[in-house]
Amino acid sequence: MKKYLAEMIGTMVLVLMGCGVAVSLNCSSDCATVANAGTVIGTALAFGLAVVAMAYTIGGISGCHINPAITLGVFLSGRMSGKDAGMYILFQCIGAFIGSALLCLLTANVEDLAGTGANDLQNGVSVMGGLIAEIIFTCVFVLVVLGATSKTNGATNNFAGLAIGLSLVLIHLACIRYTGTSVNPARSLAPAFFQGGTALANLWIFIVGPFVGGALAAGIWKVIEE
Repeated sequence: MKKYLAEMIGTMVLVLMGCGVAVSLNCSSDCATVANAGTVIGTALAFGLAVVAMAYTIGGISGCHINPAITLGVFLSGRMSGKDAGMYILFQCIGAFIGSALLCLLTANVEDLAGTGANDLQNGVSVMGGLIAEIIFTCVFVLVVLGATSKTNGATNNFAGLAIGLSLVLIHLACIRYTGTSVNPARSLAPAFFQGGTALANLWIFIVGPFVGGALAAGIWKVIEE
């Protein structure tokens, strides 16, 4: 149960901090333009730093997945049981809902702050384009996680949290223009629930895409691992 609670707390922090910065910086459907580059960089750093912080906080307890796509990749790689994988995903989603609820509470009476940092297709991006982006960038992210935490990496495992967090920053910088960057079904589920509208209608993209990407990463890692 301690592992599951750690995943819940970690995902709550990720959503509260990452989506909270996105809301505060007004990183909306047109944020990924040159004129708003600062909002993109700030949001990317927020998600990456949240992962780094939680990796060194709960990594020793649960491994700090805080992302169902990572949990799927780890499960398919044979590093955890199906029961643990299911419970991880459940508690990650619970944590995401707590984080989103807290963000809604904080912004409810604040002028000029709206939304929950929900993912949605960005201006001019098609459904297929968004789905492909989520698959590709989740695959890269989960592959980094599997490699950075592999026993074959020896002493470099001590820096896994930093490598994973920085890779998430990079992925946000590359992907925000297309989908706002999910690569995490729990991170998308809760904010979309509270925000509604097209974010909720397009939610399936941010669930299917990351899970497919996570499964692909597990397959690639099995091929290339020593």
